[in-house]
Amino acid sequence: MKINIKEGAVFSMLGAIMYCSKLIMEAFPNIHLVGVMTVAFTVVYRKKALYPIYIFVLLSGLLSGFSTWWIPYLYIWTVLWGVTMLLPREMPKKIAPIVYASVCALHGLFYGVLYAPVQAVFFGLDFKGMLSWIAAGFSFDLLHFAGNLCCSVLIVPIISLLKKAEKYASK
Repeated sequence: MKINIKEGAVFSMLGAIMYCSKLIMEAFPNIHLVGVMTVAFTVVYRKKALYPIYIFVLLSGLLSGFSTWWIPYLYIWTVLWGVTMLLPREMPKKIAPIVYASVCALHGLFYGVLYAPVQAVFFGLDFKGMLSWIAAGFSFDLLHFAGNLCCSVLIVPIISLLKKAEKYASK
């Protein structure tokens, strides 16, 4: 997965945009564009989408502090990337927005479940304690689901914009 200088610059900017968008939207709990961008970048750049995703993860740790909250970031966005990679590359234009929105929204719904194992290890929770932790945060996961679902209307326009930019840059 070698990248050239142009791709390095583009992926760095996309990772920084992911981080800035999360900062801008921090006033709204669990509502952000990171999932939307993860899906869009994966559809366009496939395996190379891991570059902006992990630039976002690294920036999050560097600028917000490496702590126990950050450890799940090492895999939580990769789960969304992986599910998106499993989707067919070519989907009918009417179905694609629904599929992308569903994947993005479900990632928000299961965010607490994905986050919980690390929390259980760090805070000494047994399985029952981990399930309690998940249940306690479920209302935030519902909010995350709704936020991702609403924001997912931007996935297809972002994909179109990135594809046009790639076409223009290759001329």
